[in-house]
Amino acid sequence: MSRTASPSVAQPYGVERVCRVWRMCRSAIYARRARASAEHSPRTRRGPDGPCPDAVLVTHIRRVIAHAPFQGEGYRKVWARLRHGSVRTSKERVRRLMREHHLQSPARPAAAVPEKAHDGTITTARPNLMWGTDMTTTPTVRDGQAAVFIAIDHCTAELVGVHASKRQDRFEALEPIRQAVRERFGIFEAGRAAGLQLRHDHGSNYMSDHFQKEISFLGIESSPAFVREPEGNGCAERFIRTLKEHLLWIRPFDTIEELRIALLEFQRLYNSQWILQRHGYRTPAQVFATFSGSTLACAA
Repeated sequence: MSRTASPSVAQPYGVERVCRVWRMCRSAIYARRARASAEHSPRTRRGPDGPCPDAVLVTHIRRVIAHAPFQGEGYRKVWARLRHGSVRTSKERVRRLMREHHLQSPARPAAAVPEKAHDGTITTARPNLMWGTDMTTTPTVRDGQAAVFIAIDHCTAELVGVHASKRQDRFEALEPIRQAVRERFGIFEAGRAAGLQLRHDHGSNYMSDHFQKEISFLGIESSPAFVREPEGNGCAERFIRTLKEHLLWIRPFDTIEELRIALLEFQRLYNSQWILQRHGYRTPAQVFATFSGSTLACAA
């Protein structure tokens, strides 16, 4: 339209007049023209070609690839071999030409991302459906490094079992589970905790035959955390952070027995005083008390 001649004066209307009448910005017209011309012209390197044009450089690249002692060398090594052969250019130009002429080494295909093994929810609707267990370590003055084992309810976030030991084996890992079964189900016998799942990581003490057989004896179903998704044991992991920040990192312990007594006192304090946002800023003990009927009957 801007190049159309006016019938009255026989002169082109011009871009400025057309844009004023159509109420358009001139920069939009110029940008559209530049975009259209770029789409129809092949992409080339900005500026001069350098010591040799692209066609000649592609010939050098093909020669280097054909005579290379190793297969699948990338554009960086091709560029370096060109320099050794007195052909000087830039790495990015070599990369561009190898890409345009399909000379790049074959790349490993991206691994397919598997579907999530779970929906991201690990909390339960009521107590005694899933417990989480995990272990951490802390130093003592006289007894050296000590292992701390915990068990926590995924619904109420109650600390249902805690234990400290010099050893970190499967026998010690079972102690907080035994405590929790006696506390919640009243007696330690076969099948007493049927319907309960136990979330744990893939540590050797938890995956051992002895550990798995004992929880199976109690009727507990093993629920290992999902591979490459450590948040699957997030309830126990989050409690261990709280335990470290409020006890293990701020208080020294002379012996493991002193640590064990301190852990039992922290269990009482945590369950009765620690408030959680997801439970409306109530304590774990208060949340457990709100469940009545069959839930409390199971816990009795």
